[in-house]
Amino acid sequence: MPAAVEVADLVKIYGPLRAVDGVSFRVEPGQVFGMLGPNGAGKSTTVEMIEGLRPADGGTIEVLGIDARRHPRRVKERIGVQLQSTAFFKQLTIRQLLKLFGSFFPRALPVERLIGMVNLEEKADTPSGDLSGGQRQRLAIAAALVNDPAVVFLDEPTTGLDPQARRSLWEVIRQLRTEGKTLLLTTHYLEEAEQLCDNLVVIDHGKVIAAGTPAGLIAEHFERTTLEFLSDAKLPRETLEALPAVDRWEEANGQTRLASSHVTHTTRALMELCAERGVDLRGLSIHTATLEDVFLKLTGRRIRE
Repeated sequence: MPAAVEVADLVKIYGPLRAVDGVSFRVEPGQVFGMLGPNGAGKSTTVEMIEGLRPADGGTIEVLGIDARRHPRRVKERIGVQLQSTAFFKQLTIRQLLKLFGSFFPRALPVERLIGMVNLEEKADTPSGDLSGGQRQRLAIAAALVNDPAVVFLDEPTTGLDPQARRSLWEVIRQLRTEGKTLLLTTHYLEEAEQLCDNLVVIDHGKVIAAGTPAGLIAEHFERTTLEFLSDAKLPRETLEALPAVDRWEEANGQTRLASSHVTHTTRALMELCAERGVDLRGLSIHTATLEDVFLKLTGRRIRE
């Protein structure tokens, strides 16, 4: 079975700048695939070349087994694109807009089905100008689904949305995956990538610097878990460092942190130690690494910088 999307050694050059410098990755059918990177890393340029919105200067692009550089029209018939910012006729309702967009294609999904796919039934006859930010983003996704595409591109679909609207859109994306769609999304929200993506790439300075599953990348770059706690009596550093699986100790603002390679063993021994010495722990918490920790380690900067 061909990949849903496969790019190899993709290049885009603007004068002296190699905005995309040899990017390669493969997206399997039915996956949610993420592209992460700081602003200016080259991820949007990469997506636009795959979509046929921007010509590539080198490399290969295949979408559903089609050479996208040679046959961009054939690819556009099979994909859906939700842009980061979409403008609609404000006076037209959701139902009217989706009917209009459907008229542009020889084959289009029924309007009522599209409305149901993005959970906008109650707003179907509301002018788009009266929709909230989250509702407009769901409408943008519905518009991207009009031609029943096999591959859907979502460019930062939840940027600017409040947490409730963001999570509502996550459910739409998960539902599309269960229906067999392949989704390729760029996002500024690392939690979003961790929640939604089966696989992802991290792009920086036009190059892929890491690739894998969210859990796999975290495990690859962070082997330790951190225990944090406050106590009503000071425990000697040498005693804490002697606990099973502890390889680092630090203290800041009265809070003790232990880095452990086996958190269960360390936690059990810590509790036994405190019981023996009559020490009361307060606020014991266990912190595992996140995709944000991986991103910061790889790029040395936060994603919005």
